[in-house]
Amino acid sequence: MRDAGLVAVGGALGSLGRWGVSHVLPTDALWHWPTLAVNAVGAFLLGLLLEFLTHPGEESRRAHTARLLLGTGLLGGFTTYSAFAEEMWEQVNAGASAAALGYAVITLVLGLLAAAAGLAAGSALRRRGVAAADDAAVPDPAVPDSARQETAFREPESHDGAAHVSEQDRSGHDDAVAP
Repeated sequence: MRDAGLVAVGGALGSLGRWGVSHVLPTDALWHWPTLAVNAVGAFLLGLLLEFLTHPGEESRRAHTARLLLGTGLLGGFTTYSAFAEEMWEQVNAGASAAALGYAVITLVLGLLAAAAGLAAGSALRRRGVAAADDAAVPDPAVPDSARQETAFREPESHDGAAHVSEQDRSGHDDAVAP
């Protein structure tokens, strides 16, 4: 039920965004600029989002929530294949088959290019995030060596929440080895 709520909220917001774009951008008989714009922007953002959220292994709870709320919901409501198809049908019925074909080709090519750009941007952001996390692991030169050494041999907290000291003492020697 939670997942359906995420998609519904995102879809409502995305639909409102598409409605807003349709009132800002002009539409003429041959070119439906609002539909072209939302589909291209949506393809870029979906590529960016999905690539940025992609990690090896299982999907985290946060990534799952973001994918449903932003990808399936928001961007699914923002983009519109049905309006694209209806607009092409209207062009064909108006005797503008060449314009309909051009609109279809431009929409599909632009969507593919936008999605590819989004995937590239998402990959770059993900790499930058990994680099930032790696930079955070570099020891702070302002912290004295003695303070770092005290925690260097601590193991992560166990499932009972308590931290345990490893078999090595604070000098780095194994307890079983005589100094």
